[in-house]
Amino acid sequence: QVQLVESGGGLVQHGGSLRLSCAASGRTFSSYVMGWFREAPGKEREFVAAISWSGGSTFYADSVKGRFTISRDNAKNTVYLQMNSLKPEDTAVYYCNAGESPNYSGMPYWGKGTLVTVSS
Repeated sequence: QVQLVESGGGLVQHGGSLRLSCAASGRTFSSYVMGWFREAPGKEREFVAAISWSGGSTFYADSVKGRFTISRDNAKNTVYLQMNSLKPEDTAVYYCNAGESPNYSGMPYWGKGTLVTVSS
């Protein structure tokens, strides 16, 4: 089992940047696929990005491709989401997600989320 704690959310202006971090507990972090999801007010949770255990493969939702970058540091048990050119429609609670195999509907382990608010 792995526990996930997100950080880095906050208020940013349209066009600004934020970097989210997700710290994972457990010795098997490097074997997990890691991902980020988000849930905007009144909307369903949606896939944002994912990264393979080695970091060699990354996947993005079309809505964030070219603006967001997912990365991981297995030595620090941490996954990151660099968000650039933020838009008001990126406002959401962002959740870290982990599992043994990728799933665009969500993998078994979830953090509690961190709020990102983009002002217009």
